[in-house]
Amino acid sequence: METLDHLLIVDDDLDIRELLSIYLQKNGYKVSTAANGKQMRAALELASIDLIVLDLMLPQEDGLSLCRELRASAASNIPILMLTALSEETDRIVGLEMGADDYLSKPFASRELLARVRAVLRRTRMLPPNMRASAAPALLAFGDWRLDTLARHLLDASGTMVTLSGAEYRLLQVFVEHPNRVLSRDQLLNLTQGRDADIFERSIDLLVSRLRQHLQDDAREPRYIKTMRSEGYVFACAVTAMTEPA
Repeated sequence: METLDHLLIVDDDLDIRELLSIYLQKNGYKVSTAANGKQMRAALELASIDLIVLDLMLPQEDGLSLCRELRASAASNIPILMLTALSEETDRIVGLEMGADDYLSKPFASRELLARVRAVLRRTRMLPPNMRASAAPALLAFGDWRLDTLARHLLDASGTMVTLSGAEYRLLQVFVEHPNRVLSRDQLLNLTQGRDADIFERSIDLLVSRLRQHLQDDAREPRYIKTMRSEGYVFACAVTAMTEPA
């Protein structure tokens, strides 16, 4: 018997919780609900959750705080679809920077939410099984560098932190989790931006250029990120998973 994906809806509006729960269950999902951060934590302890629909505006602890907490916890890689108001553009950007996988502006059609849920789950399953959920190691070492996936920053050989933007971090994490594998710009866009938007495809090239600068990687003779003409990019360096700092 096929196991249903289990979704957790975190929203303080009872009507929204009930409507979404009924709609998503009719479309083949198991659904739990929570009105606040406390109930969200309790739900995560009781069941294995495949995706969280998280409202930005919550009482006491807002969605940004909970997103940050989730990304720093054992539930760090559970996909998060954030719900925001149309006027909260800055908060949507901050949410994506903190690690939300996608966002949806209120008011929204139920069919659009369903499409976003399916798309985020599909993108998540593009990752190798050993890189999903809590299996991700705390440190990924490559060349003279280490990527701390809990603190979400890059360390050089001396242990000095190199500042990355949220988008740069997500792209580097995708690369080190898929070493020696050619990734198209479309795949990189889907895995890092959380949205299917072909008009932003060139942004991947800009992010790669900035990452090469951070890694001191010569674009003409790259050690880490190599360009595959007409195909995309490949992270051409061995990666070692570490559980403790060196």
